[in-house]
Amino acid sequence: MSGTISGLDGRMVLDSRGIPTIEVDCYVDGVLLGRAMVPSGASTGAYEALELRDGVSDEYFGKGVDNAIANINERIEEHLVGLPVDEQRLIDEVMIELDGTPNKSELGANAILGVSLSCLHAGAAFHQLPLWKYVGGVSGGLMPVPMLNILNGGAHAHSNVDIQEFMIMPHGFDSFPEALRAGVETYHALKSELKKDGILGGIGDEGGFAPNLDANEDGLKYMVRAIESAGYSIDEIGIALDVAATEFHNDGIYKFDGKDCSSQDMADIYGSWLDQYPIVSIEDGFSEDDWQGWAAFTRTYGKRVQAVGDDLFVTQSERLAQGIEIQAANAMLVKVNQVGTVTETLEAMDLATSHGFRNVISHRSGETEDVTIADLAVGTRAGQIKTGAPARSDRVAKYNQLLRISEDVHEFRSPFH
Repeated sequence: MSGTISGLDGRMVLDSRGIPTIEVDCYVDGVLLGRAMVPSGASTGAYEALELRDGVSDEYFGKGVDNAIANINERIEEHLVGLPVDEQRLIDEVMIELDGTPNKSELGANAILGVSLSCLHAGAAFHQLPLWKYVGGVSGGLMPVPMLNILNGGAHAHSNVDIQEFMIMPHGFDSFPEALRAGVETYHALKSELKKDGILGGIGDEGGFAPNLDANEDGLKYMVRAIESAGYSIDEIGIALDVAATEFHNDGIYKFDGKDCSSQDMADIYGSWLDQYPIVSIEDGFSEDDWQGWAAFTRTYGKRVQAVGDDLFVTQSERLAQGIEIQAANAMLVKVNQVGTVTETLEAMDLATSHGFRNVISHRSGETEDVTIADLAVGTRAGQIKTGAPARSDRVAKYNQLLRISEDVHEFRSPFH
């Protein structure tokens, strides 16, 4: 076999919200070796690469992806056929040049990413390697500490809760399977606690419970109750928040718990919570353009808590470099579809690591059964992954893949010790 790309086949599939997304098959020497699906976000940063949608109102409410698929089958394929499938950087650079825009708006980041990921899978299959090992090489893998989003709010739920994600981080365990078990048991304990108080409703986009609460802080109280009622301690299981503050920020004001808050007010709220609850990570505590608020918070609290930039950095090296320069955060959330290629994702992660920032691999709220990010987390030795509650097959698929990988990769450690 020559190991060269012989064909690409893009098609529409549905994501976890029943919205169209893209699946791409990659053929090598006439054999199907790689397949990947593209996720989609609900709470999206303004600086993310562009997800190309058809905009035809009477077809999937304008969310169709026919144009992006045509770009794969009619434009991208002809430029990639004949290239070595294991030259990931070359493959991605050809697509970036073909697109020619700063945000991938010509071909669509969803089209480009689908091809990039399917070629990555095909390269691993061609070399007969598990994906995590193909990504990580000789360095070996590291099992990530999971962030399980067990209580949903914000854009992920129909409730009055401002904070988008209340997550548990079972970091005080000796192995990934033990940590996952603790997280799953805590999730079920939370269900019992909410039911006991008569506020158990449905679940949000990422499988977490979505109750109405009197105040955002009540979510923290329920998290502690769930941890302890499951038989664990707050030394073993910490709390992580994705505030998604851009969603309730306007003209310099944060609308939080029904009140107008400044950046300093938000920092004071988080600071008081750090004194009372086992919070180990706060993601997007400030808006994507509030660089000053981010930097001030990290200066004050950065040694006490992981400050994770998601909308702030959108997995893009240029934005991350700005954050590094002013020390706006100390960690980057990694979402492959925010930047649109495997190569650019790995470059941003390397930039973060080289400046002492942690990386947190992440799903999107619109997910599929694709498990690439599980392998990516292990292969890059990121050490952390957020991929929802242990509910809904689009989330559980990633945890199940990590359980499979843990049979071969045993290294597991807390990023906070």
